[in-house]
Amino acid sequence: MAAGTMMNNQYDIQLDRHEAKYIIPPSYVPRIREFIKPFCISDPHGQGEFPEYVITTLQLDSPSLSLCHAKEWEVVNRFKLRARTYGSDPSAPVFLEVKRKYRGCIQKSRACIPIEAWKSDVIKRPESAPVFWSKKEEAAYIEFIRLVKLIGAEPVTLIRYTREAYMGKIDHYARVTFDRKLQYLPTREWDLKGDGKRWFSMDTGLAQNKMNKYSGVVLELKTLSDAPQWMIDLVIEFDLVRTGNCKYTTAVGLESLFRGTPEMPFYGMELMTY
Repeated sequence: MAAGTMMNNQYDIQLDRHEAKYIIPPSYVPRIREFIKPFCISDPHGQGEFPEYVITTLQLDSPSLSLCHAKEWEVVNRFKLRARTYGSDPSAPVFLEVKRKYRGCIQKSRACIPIEAWKSDVIKRPESAPVFWSKKEEAAYIEFIRLVKLIGAEPVTLIRYTREAYMGKIDHYARVTFDRKLQYLPTREWDLKGDGKRWFSMDTGLAQNKMNKYSGVVLELKTLSDAPQWMIDLVIEFDLVRTGNCKYTTAVGLESLFRGTPEMPFYGMELMTY
């Protein structure tokens, strides 16, 4: 069964968590797989020898890109608005997500929209929304629409990548994910496919602000509260250095570099000197 189909019935409406991101060489991935094997199982939504699925995200923002700038300026209390699909099944639902960050804590709320109901009217005319599974999900949808209207959010870019995911065996919530093949596509359409269009890579050394000679893999460690000891040991064993890696701001930064527009990230001028 495809990831998107499974997630239609199994997903968290709201989740508080902490996450840490690291840019690692591809050669680290097999070694980290071995390291976490005693503590983790494959994410059941994944497919193949290693548990993988494709994530496609439509990022929304205000005309002035206020959400992007909030990340660049490290605003203490900020949020993102996105529509997302999991897997490559064309019947997979669309999740409307609000991802908030307050200091180091992440909170996500989301509402599930059947793919056959997905269109711009779901956002622009809330009365056309489908019936939701629960009051919590309905509340998540209403909050999403409220924020969209508050800032005048519209589609800005599509982001697509392949995720390899693992879950803790005994920890209440522990996740290890590897994201690779990161791409973006500027868009103004309420469409999550981007078929037949040219996608742009964003896992190069330039895009990741590392000037590496390899395409880095984004490793994420996610927990609900304190990290389990094996995660701490993992960071120490591989001498990992935590880094900020927002896929959305990376996409906006790259596009602004290509176009020469003022939305260039803070490190943009530094990159142009190489």
